[in-house]
Amino acid sequence: MNRKEHFGSLLEKDFKVGDIVEWSAYAQDQEDWVDNYGIITAIENEIQSGRLISVSSVLPISGPQTEIKFFTASLKLVSRTDRMGD
Repeated sequence: MNRKEHFGSLLEKDFKVGDIVEWSAYAQDQEDWVDNYGIITAIENEIQSGRLISVSSVLPISGPQTEIKFFTASLKLVSRTDRMGD
């Protein structure tokens, strides 16, 4: 039986824990989209809406220091981690 890749698995391979990523969010006070930056702390597969998808936990660089979960494909790579052995 052929096993299907989970949703976002192809893009997930471009990211590693420690990478700096970017995402956009709408800021009500500025009435515009603003770019945010953070560091990936974990990449996992989760079932959401009955489908297995790739989810990344990100620690924002500025603002509240609380991890946020994103669909991995919604993130943009800014800088790779320089870890040895990868």
